[in-house]
Amino acid sequence: MKKGTKIDRMTMDKLAMMVARGFENTATKEDIKDMATRMDIDGLKNQIAGVNNRIDDVSMNRVKYEDHSKLKVRVDFIEKKLEIRN
Repeated sequence: MKKGTKIDRMTMDKLAMMVARGFENTATKEDIKDMATRMDIDGLKNQIAGVNNRIDDVSMNRVKYEDHSKLKVRVDFIEKKLEIRN
């Protein structure tokens, strides 16, 4: 500690005042109820369900790159064979 530095001791009164100031900005139950009524929770749930459905659809119907590449090679081969015959 530097020479001449004043030590400010925490007292119970100072601590109580700090805690009280901290609670001044804390939301009340009424604040939360008001916020919940402003938010369309059901609409939000429906949007999330829609996103989940789209993600499920993509994951179920997506073709892996490796499978696509293998099929592309096969199709290219067949197309070349058909060109030769025509």
